[in-house]
Amino acid sequence: MVSSTAQANRKYPDMLDLKPVLGAIDAVLGSAARPVELHEPRFGQRERELVLDCIDSNWVSSAGKYVTRFEEMVAAATGARHAVAIVNGTAALHAALVLEGVEQGDEVLLPAITFVATANAVSHAGAIPHFVDSTWDTLGLDPQALEAHLDAVAERRNGAWVNKQTGRRLRAVVPVHIFGHPVDMAALGAVAAKYELVIVEDATESLGSTLGGKGCGTFGHSAVLSFNGNKIVTTGGGGMIVTDDEAHARHARHFTSTAKRAHAWAFDHDEVAYNYRLPNINAALGCGQMERLPAMVDAKRRLAERYLLAFSDFPWARIYREPEGSQSNYWLNTLVLEREYAAERDRLLAALHGHGIRARPLWTPMHLLPMYRDCPRSQLPVAEDMHTRCINLPSSPFLAESANKV
Repeated sequence: MVSSTAQANRKYPDMLDLKPVLGAIDAVLGSAARPVELHEPRFGQRERELVLDCIDSNWVSSAGKYVTRFEEMVAAATGARHAVAIVNGTAALHAALVLEGVEQGDEVLLPAITFVATANAVSHAGAIPHFVDSTWDTLGLDPQALEAHLDAVAERRNGAWVNKQTGRRLRAVVPVHIFGHPVDMAALGAVAAKYELVIVEDATESLGSTLGGKGCGTFGHSAVLSFNGNKIVTTGGGGMIVTDDEAHARHARHFTSTAKRAHAWAFDHDEVAYNYRLPNINAALGCGQMERLPAMVDAKRRLAERYLLAFSDFPWARIYREPEGSQSNYWLNTLVLEREYAAERDRLLAALHGHGIRARPLWTPMHLLPMYRDCPRSQLPVAEDMHTRCINLPSSPFLAESANKV
């Protein structure tokens, strides 16, 4: 039987009592000191030891043993054969797109719901972002919506697939594993093959996530990772290109190191390239962090289970659960409001911040940003719905330990 209060709340969303949601989150976070940030790094003695070794040895720039070690550790963790350390995730995606043959004036398909760096990297490559819809199944790019859209707008001209509305070549697709939840890569791969699109995975949020036992970042020809300060593993700032293609990895390393040909003293360069390599001192920090990756993924999954339990019977909101067949790193736990209460999102965010909980909404959809409003796009009903209903909650790995102290 539904109580009179619940009936009133359902009829009048502006009358929602926000205290229960604050109490549920308090129960999850336990003794964590307020304010609780969205995602914070934690460093220990091992990171300090490795960084000091860089300083003591004077190997602090892009040459040094920790760059190679970090690349090897990330490759092993993802299951990729090769990894190339880059100064940040945006630079990694920019370089990856260029290396995959994206050229000036091409169109690159990507979800409208993503961090702006995904679209920016496409623009930096001289290409045009082409936005497609997402699915509630994964929070990421919807392969079925992508196929339906391409069936309507793509046509074959002079041996290439083009957008018949713009005449531009359709070159690549960039799936983003949103908040660590894997996209349906089998379905996406079939659509990409049908339209001869190269896949460049944006796995910047999904280190430690798997789909069918296979690591995110290993489903396309190449992928990128991020080690920004808010990621599960951080180097302060940093990124990575991963691939199974040895020749591609070798070219990526050359291309992101100013295309300097190996020589004891000569400065000979053989293509216009970028100075995108990660410094050794940052890589040292990453090596220390990578040693704790399995423990951090485990902690984040335990924290997610506490959130899921706390909201399991909640009447007007739920915690997003990882897609079936996947194991997510739950980079950011996501509270999803029922559609009828979407108008409550900002009031709830204000209450959370006032309560010392640094929650945030989803990113503004790319097609609503001024610089991308005129870009080609499909219909985006799910992306726009997600934007109004989702809130990210504090998700730092150490909160799993704080949660046990109430």
